[in-house]
Amino acid sequence: MKRLQNKNALITGATSGIGLETARQFIAEGANVIITGRSEQRLQQAVAELEGKAAYVVSDASDVRAQAGLAQQIGQHFHALDIVYLNAGDVTHMPLAAWTSSDFDRVFNTNFKAPFFLLQALNPLLNNPASVILCGSVSAHIGLAQSSVYAASKAAGRSLVRTLSSELLAQGIRLNMLSPGPTHTAAFDKLGLTGDAKTRMIDDIKNLVPLKRLGEPVELAKAAVYLASDESRFMVGAELLLDGGVLNL
Repeated sequence: MKRLQNKNALITGATSGIGLETARQFIAEGANVIITGRSEQRLQQAVAELEGKAAYVVSDASDVRAQAGLAQQIGQHFHALDIVYLNAGDVTHMPLAAWTSSDFDRVFNTNFKAPFFLLQALNPLLNNPASVILCGSVSAHIGLAQSSVYAASKAAGRSLVRTLSSELLAQGIRLNMLSPGPTHTAAFDKLGLTGDAKTRMIDDIKNLVPLKRLGEPVELAKAAVYLASDESRFMVGAELLLDGGVLNL
């Protein structure tokens, strides 16, 4: 039997990169999948890449007030959820002087506050047992310049995994965090760099990684399958770090 056979899964922020690849791997392992994203056009493209084997809901992961409505829409698709992968994120990096209050709020809303209230709204839908995965980052553990707000939002998520694991354990709900290091995704295209400048930046990042390469979305997706499956049933409140050795070497 496939590892996620007949399990119902929600993946937020799944129009590209790690989220989209995780949807592909979940489907391959037998799961029924719903993905979210801000753009209906990109969601439709993602579903086409998944050969029509996923449903989608348009949702802005930074809109805290919209999370209860998203949970209601999920409930119309699935009577219950076995897996929630809170993958949507804002990776904005800026020097201290450049940050505004609205920028700060956007990053924390996307990476921490909205996922918190989405989990609150989804709680009645979660099966016993259920697996909840939060997307973390190695940045929460290191002092990378210009990552101040982003890293802090991920550190807050790491704390949430511990505290809610304790609170929800009696309901059979396991929370764990999947934390990537530098990974080859479309996020690099959002930095406004092209050509040689983009290549140099990626090369500089590779040089920070002991393995001297970026991670691939499929590597993170395979780890998400493990966390979502019964194979990880003895893992709770933990962080699985896939960073090419950035933290430990």
